[in-house]
Amino acid sequence: MAKRLVASDTTVAPVDDKAPVVRSLSGLRKAENECHRCPLYRNATQAVPGEGPNHAKVMLVGEQPGDKEDLAGRPFVGPAGRILDRALADAGIPRDEAFVTNAVKHFKFEPRGKRRLHKKPNAYEIERCKWWFEQERAIVKPELIVALGATGARAVKFVVAVGFSSRRPGMSASAIGTSRLTTRMP
Repeated sequence: MAKRLVASDTTVAPVDDKAPVVRSLSGLRKAENECHRCPLYRNATQAVPGEGPNHAKVMLVGEQPGDKEDLAGRPFVGPAGRILDRALADAGIPRDEAFVTNAVKHFKFEPRGKRRLHKKPNAYEIERCKWWFEQERAIVKPELIVALGATGARAVKFVVAVGFSSRRPGMSASAIGTSRLTTRMP
C-alpha cells in the first residue's frame, strides 16, 4: 500500500513554480509521479524516482530511465543497471548503500515497431527535471555525487562548476560541500 502524503512531506512551492518543495523521499516519489513540468510525462509509463538510503554517502546520477526502468518504476534495472552493478561491485560499493537516480525522471523514446528506442533528453527537459534532482540531493546530502555521463553532469551543474567536457572526466569540490565526480557512459 502506498504511503499517504502528509503535511510534513511537502510545503508550498514558490509562486513561479507549481512543483512542491518536498522534505522526504517518499513525498518526493509521489510528487514526481504527478509531475507535468515538461512534456515527457505524456508518453512515459511513470516517473522513475531515485532510490537508496536516505543518507547515502554516494549518489549516482545517470541520464534518464530506459525502457526497462520506465516499466519497472525503478532506476538502473535494465542493461545500464547491470553495467553499473558490476562497476559498483568492482569498486567495493554495495548498491544498496548508494543512492541511484537520473537527471530526467521520465523515459524519452522514439517508437520503432513494438520497441521504444532511447532518445536523448534536450536541455529544456534536463533543466525542468533539475528541480527533482536538487530536492533529492538536499534530502540525501551525499558526500560524493558521481555524474554518469554528460547529461548527469549537466544536472549536477558540472557545465558551470568545472567546465565539463565529455572527453575529459574529472572531479572537483563543490560550493555545496559535496565532492563531484564525472564518468563516461560505456
